[in-house]
Amino acid sequence: MNAVSSVATPSQSLEVALLQFNPVVGDLKGNAQAIIDASRLAYANGARLVVTPEMALCGYPPEDLLLRPAFMAACDDAVNQIAQSLADLPDLHLVLGHPRTGPGDDVRTRSWSVPRHLNSASLIRGGQLVASYAKRELPNYQVFDERRYFVSGREAGLGPVVVDVLGWRVGLLVCEDAWFDEPAQSAVAQGAQALVVLNASPFHASKRAEREGRMGDRARELGLPLVYAHMVGGQDEVVFDGASFAVDAQGRVAARAPSFEVATLAVSLQPGGQVRGTLAPALSPEAEIWAALVCGVRDYVGKNGFPGAIIGLSGGIDSALVLAIAVDALGADKVRTVMMPSPYTADISWIDARDMADRLGVRHDEIAIAPMFDDFKQSLAPLFVGRAEDTTEENIQARIRGTLLMALSNKMGSIVLTTGNKSEMATGYCTLYGDMAGGFAVIKDLAKTLVYRLSRWRNAQALEAGHVEPIPERIITRPPSAELRPDQKDQDSLPEYEVLDAILERYMELDQSIEEIIAAGFDRADVDKVTRLIKINEYKRRQAPVGIRITHRAFGRDWRYPITSRFRA
Repeated sequence: MNAVSSVATPSQSLEVALLQFNPVVGDLKGNAQAIIDASRLAYANGARLVVTPEMALCGYPPEDLLLRPAFMAACDDAVNQIAQSLADLPDLHLVLGHPRTGPGDDVRTRSWSVPRHLNSASLIRGGQLVASYAKRELPNYQVFDERRYFVSGREAGLGPVVVDVLGWRVGLLVCEDAWFDEPAQSAVAQGAQALVVLNASPFHASKRAEREGRMGDRARELGLPLVYAHMVGGQDEVVFDGASFAVDAQGRVAARAPSFEVATLAVSLQPGGQVRGTLAPALSPEAEIWAALVCGVRDYVGKNGFPGAIIGLSGGIDSALVLAIAVDALGADKVRTVMMPSPYTADISWIDARDMADRLGVRHDEIAIAPMFDDFKQSLAPLFVGRAEDTTEENIQARIRGTLLMALSNKMGSIVLTTGNKSEMATGYCTLYGDMAGGFAVIKDLAKTLVYRLSRWRNAQALEAGHVEPIPERIITRPPSAELRPDQKDQDSLPEYEVLDAILERYMELDQSIEEIIAAGFDRADVDKVTRLIKINEYKRRQAPVGIRITHRAFGRDWRYPITSRFRA
């Protein structure tokens, strides 16, 4: 049983501001100025303890930028800039998340593979860095790779850090530290009366509820209030959902910032462990995933300087969903669609594509690919003599479309958003240099069944708001097809998506074996087929664009399997 803190209760309240911040990785000057501006505003509104998220100064994850001495030196300079810029504010205590070089480290002589950097939370007061805590628990799983870059505070011989803030003893923790017993208990042993946790915890579905539950348990076990400053925004394939919060000494969530919005959450820590603040509503599962996708697209396009996005609109469900997300993220004026019918494209496909583009108010063009397809077949005919048409000709159509989209992208500067979903990426039901061609894979981590669920949810939201449904109903209800041969249906090649997605989740996300999945009631032929396709299509996924992670295990940083492998269980 963990001991509850016996330190005397503070006699007055402490006003805290949690800066729910959206940094740009490597934009040290811009990030520093944003932190300075937000700190000044929070101070003007009464806050005396201001807390940034983890690694807010440089953005997270900075990856191998941390291995560059010039980057670390620039981070140190930015810390000093922030300290000096806020030196005129009496009683301001800023807890800043940033990387710093550990004791005894000399980047000029050590091997890059033995980093001594520290993932730090530093207290800045009166123009000085007066205390610095080093993260003790370094995650090295899922998307995390922190032991590549950091040494833990424990291994560096650095202990807990508890700072005095206007009569309060405040213990500093960084992200993973709060999920383990020892770091928080060590802070309590040093007299902590409240815990401050800096975080950059990548989003996946249901993560917010899990996070709040674990932090509530931590606060209740120790009998201390806890505040949790969380990052917001998109960084390549990960997104951060914000929803910074505070829990009281009984473990109840007493304040919460909005999800997926830049915000400052004002929290008042009261004597006796009580907490006061506003409580933003939690999002539904569908609303949370939608917001993550919109955030991911907006930040990837915006932070990388693209003027807009181009989407190959097929009249099918996947491209329809990507279009709806893109318009919500960027606005209709920054999104362009192109329909590229082939000889096998059904009339209803181009009709529905036109209808959806009109509903959302985006520019829509049509380029018939039949003449180009004929030219390709004619050019290849002497080399294909005696061979029947097969997937080769299907892939040629997809590659023509990919070439046209990339040509428009090169000419206009806009990024091509690809439209493949997780079920397709898993099984290789996609064409290299065809429908996989593009710069950002919006629904790469959405199983096909979730694609349908989100499409229906988005339409329902539009109707509830009195707007027209963005996705025509027929797109949702018609059987899915790549339309690359006569009367083609996805289920000609794949199991029903309800079955496929369930097997995919068990095998890829839960690491169940083939025999375990079969024992759960799935047909052996389906399990063997799906798992075989997952294995033999790794080479395709390695060449796919990055995409937004919304599950706890996505193809990308989460999934690092060899292309060449004979393991089959």
